[in-house]
Amino acid sequence: MSNSKPSNQIHIVLGLGSSGISAAKLLNSEGKNVLVLENNSNEKLINISNKLKSEGIKVILLGEPLHINNFTPWIGRIGSIIVSPGIDWEHKALKELRSININVKGEVELAWERLNHIPSIGITGTNGKTTVTNMLNHVLKLNNLNTVMGGNVGNALSKIALESINNNYQELNWLVLELSSYQIEGSPKVAPTIGIWTTFTPDHLERHHDLENYFKIKRSLLEKSSIRIYNSDDRYLFSRRKELPEGIWVGINKQSFYSHYPKFWIDQKGYIFEDQKQLFHSSKLKVPGKHNLQNLLLVTAAAREIGLDHLSIATSIDSFKSIPHRLEYLGKINNLSFYNDSKATNFDSSITGLKSIPDPIILLAGGIQKEGDYLPWIKQIKQSTNGIVLFGYSAKNLKEALLTSYYKGEIIVKQNLEEATIASINMARKTNSKSILLSPAGASFDQYKNYEERGDHFKKLVKRYSSVK
Repeated sequence: MSNSKPSNQIHIVLGLGSSGISAAKLLNSEGKNVLVLENNSNEKLINISNKLKSEGIKVILLGEPLHINNFTPWIGRIGSIIVSPGIDWEHKALKELRSININVKGEVELAWERLNHIPSIGITGTNGKTTVTNMLNHVLKLNNLNTVMGGNVGNALSKIALESINNNYQELNWLVLELSSYQIEGSPKVAPTIGIWTTFTPDHLERHHDLENYFKIKRSLLEKSSIRIYNSDDRYLFSRRKELPEGIWVGINKQSFYSHYPKFWIDQKGYIFEDQKQLFHSSKLKVPGKHNLQNLLLVTAAAREIGLDHLSIATSIDSFKSIPHRLEYLGKINNLSFYNDSKATNFDSSITGLKSIPDPIILLAGGIQKEGDYLPWIKQIKQSTNGIVLFGYSAKNLKEALLTSYYKGEIIVKQNLEEATIASINMARKTNSKSILLSPAGASFDQYKNYEERGDHFKKLVKRYSSVK
């Protein structure tokens, strides 16, 4: 492909995260004039920008919030503006650009335009989507299908598109894509072969403003999918089933059966059924938690739609291990088990973690709490824990909420995760607890760049302090 740049048309990429970098490189490989705008400026970003400049990609580190005036020098020459998921789709500057018919699209849509000939699975939902994405990719790969995992997990979709163009991904059979609400709203053209909706609870409302808007964004992906798979155990999803496009429902909870019989279900003995056909026993999945049985059903349904036989699915599931940072078992030391659930960034996800491991538990929680009802979380804390250690931005507010709700366990507030980890080990030994669980119920951005960095730090701290008497 030619790298000549005959046109004065310019394509502007917003953001120097992994999505923005990949989008810029993809467009540059196609011979387009590319400019990256980044509103921050620091040493790391300077190094990244210098590398991109050496490849022929222009970069401007604004050092200030994005504004419509940032685009003024190129008005009349803008071919497209590519938006990274971290930038609000409803940002004032982007709305103004769209109002004057500038082609504004998400990074996922840019890549999709180059990959839409490949069969794809789009997985969305509030919780569970990362596990489903990893489990399904694992099953397909072990059945000799050439797949690649990307989107909100794995590689940025633009990187996959570039690698595919360069033939590093030869003859891909399936794209397995985790798609967040941020990615969906900026990519209305994305239409997967199979769409999976895991769960739905309040999340990201600081960006989407209300629950209904958040629901509509998620639903839009399923509306464009050729085959749709839903979790009937999710009460909210099931309550709105008449508004959803027709699809395959899976479920393990008996209340789903009263008015609706899921196509994939689990009987009282633990066997998975497809309609009335027994497939395999759910104990093939070694990852703990009732929610993971729901994830297993979603994966099984998708694999069957792709054409895999039940024995091949069962064999593949048998070797699947818990993904990092999602109820990741770190081992048992001095009769105390440690779990890293750093990906639990909201109350509902943390509840799931508390329900899934041996109690009594010492819970580590904190970070930046999102909007949502914390009372069910506190109710589960009362049932599952001997004590809680809070850290980070929201620690004091969470302590107040626990005290107001008459939580009787010990509450300790610490500044950071290291102090909190030491305190949790001491508390666990004092109270004869069985498990220590990092399940923050909050975002990591007060002290870490993402939940992965927070989880990795916790794993190092457990290794350092767990055996200390």
